[in-house]
Amino acid sequence: MNAVSIPATKRPNASRPRHEPGGRRLILAGRRGLSAIPLYVPMCIAAVFFVLPFVWMVSGAFKSPSEILTFPPKLIPRHGTTANFSVATDTIPLGRYFFNSAFIAIVSTVGAVACSALAGFGFAHVRGRGRNIWFGILLATMMIPYYVTIIPTFSLYESLGWLNTYLPLTVPAFLGVGGGFYIFLMRQFFLGIPRDLFEAARIDGASLFRCFWQVALPLAKPALITVALFQFVASWNDFFGPLVYLSDSKMYTLPVAIRFFQGLHNSDFGPMMAMTCLTVLPVLLLFLTAQRFFVQGIATTGTTG
Repeated sequence: MNAVSIPATKRPNASRPRHEPGGRRLILAGRRGLSAIPLYVPMCIAAVFFVLPFVWMVSGAFKSPSEILTFPPKLIPRHGTTANFSVATDTIPLGRYFFNSAFIAIVSTVGAVACSALAGFGFAHVRGRGRNIWFGILLATMMIPYYVTIIPTFSLYESLGWLNTYLPLTVPAFLGVGGGFYIFLMRQFFLGIPRDLFEAARIDGASLFRCFWQVALPLAKPALITVALFQFVASWNDFFGPLVYLSDSKMYTLPVAIRFFQGLHNSDFGPMMAMTCLTVLPVLLLFLTAQRFFVQGIATTGTTG
């Protein structure tokens, strides 16, 4: 029996256009990309203005004095040189100042992380009378400028005999002084952890501190890294504190050393840029290493509570 051929016009669904799912997704993605152009263009322009000074600093660190002052300016050095870095390392004891800054930054970071984690967990999961009032007072302290309290703080440290030591730059971090934002950050993160986890641990016989140590802290890794980055950068870049509390030049940190280096090489932009590059490099490497956790910690400490 011969098969009867059906004309194309008579075949079912022959006149219906076929839409490829993949092509439809590409069209929608293209439309969304076009609609986002008004947002991305200003952001890219702003990013260029933020990054350009840093790129110019790195470029100037490898330029000769005459090449830095050329007009029109050139971003890429024609004859790169490392003489500026030699001047920076030979003029001042850079290694000693680097060690001083690293010691203060690391110790204060450990103190800020420990204090903010304990206080944040207490405000989030320890029920007590007047808890919200104390938390409000903590937030109110964030509105007080640091320079308003510098005179009574200096008098207090002088009476304790802490001047010309690293104690005023490290011990306050263990006591939550100036760390209201860190405590707030940790509290918001701990509020996002389900309370059922702590109740299950308490049923199994865990104490409150054990719930904090074995349940809350492992889950709070992104927030802890965020606090550590903020505190490390703040301590590393602190200029006013070491300048006020330290009088021995051997105990100075890098920001204070840069100021004295600027007095020696006020018109030598190459060594100044090289000195600044060496100072910024540790913070930059630390941020690039922990960037993923930093963004995650900021994103997950939302508006809970």
